[in-house]
Amino acid sequence: MSTNRIPDAGEPHARPHGGVPPREKLPGVRHIVAVASGKGGVGKSTVSVNLALALHQMGARTGLVDADLFGPSIPGMLGIPTGPRPTMTAEGQIVPLERSGLKVISMGILTGDDEPAILRGPMVSKYLQAFVTGVAWGKLDHLILDLPPGTGDTQLTLSQGTPLSGAIIVTTPQDVSLRIARRGLRMFEKVQVPILGIIENMSGFMCSHCGETTDIFRRGGGRRMSEELGVPFLGAVPIDPEIVTGGDEGWPIVTSKPDSQVAVAYRAIATQLAKSLDATPGALLEPFVWSWGDDKTAPPWLEGAVTSEGGPIIPVGLRRRDPRTLSILWQDGQRHDHDVRDLRLACPCAVCVDETTGQRRLDPKTVRQDVAPRVVSSVGSYAINIAWNDGHSTGFYSFEFLRSLADRTATQATYDV
Repeated sequence: MSTNRIPDAGEPHARPHGGVPPREKLPGVRHIVAVASGKGGVGKSTVSVNLALALHQMGARTGLVDADLFGPSIPGMLGIPTGPRPTMTAEGQIVPLERSGLKVISMGILTGDDEPAILRGPMVSKYLQAFVTGVAWGKLDHLILDLPPGTGDTQLTLSQGTPLSGAIIVTTPQDVSLRIARRGLRMFEKVQVPILGIIENMSGFMCSHCGETTDIFRRGGGRRMSEELGVPFLGAVPIDPEIVTGGDEGWPIVTSKPDSQVAVAYRAIATQLAKSLDATPGALLEPFVWSWGDDKTAPPWLEGAVTSEGGPIIPVGLRRRDPRTLSILWQDGQRHDHDVRDLRLACPCAVCVDETTGQRRLDPKTVRQDVAPRVVSSVGSYAINIAWNDGHSTGFYSFEFLRSLADRTATQATYDV
């Protein structure tokens, strides 16, 4: 019987000062962390595996999702044999495989080594959601998502549909990698996913014979980048040939060489990550699906969350002031009322706005006067989607966009006066 559990106050993963644990991101899951990179070849999957193992060694119950559907590498790194597919629970959830104390799911487990995953966009989203919400994870402290490189559909799908605690950016020290890593970081900022920190991988090679360190890819770029962007620096991982050997043989270096310099570095990063998660505030509004005429399904109106230093694009309340008005209360104390027909006319989706020129395609004459929302639902931590009674439902209204609409309206009203 496993003795892993959520630590008590004072243990490594407890909330500081006896605080209340954060809301679970999924039933039984405390934190969901995305590990991302701007480009391939920086060792992101190796970081994901060893970081997950380091967290497990510290006593945390940890799961690992290989979210690179087209190039899954996690099964090979963990020595998970290809064979029978995962079983299903009576409720229809996938039972994850277990290896070295980790619960793991990957497309490589479903398809085997030689079978490619040939998927169109909608199926990619379907599999990603199944890998996160359709798996019987049980009780977990951390669920690590190993993302493919870049800023494409996978990253956006998970940011929109998964309650992420935050993202880690993996980079190597050279300038070209750092420049691309910045793009990945900025993408997560745009969708309001907290940046938990930067990890600098391949940070110098120490010769086992002479003890000298050679900076093959330079050194210190990750720390400089974190200082410039004002995000935490979680740590640096040196180059060691045992990393490659362990990954190829299915025994990552954190388990095969626990006393190595690299394993020590990963445990230090895991400790720092746990501290970052404890210090990261959760979303003020939980995910919601709000039927416009039903106040019982409306998100809360949290006036007590307003602060003088509050964020201008962090909503702390949404309310139907009347059948024609959506009210939004922002964390900085500002409250804005939006006429719902004006919101329909301002829809930013590709059907209503030309993505190349920015010109509006929607003719206001075609929008009925009594247009109104049917359902308002949250999209990740950064937007809402509105399904309208005229059948339109493809518009994502980011909180930044909604605030800018209100500010423009206020400016125009002042100018008119």
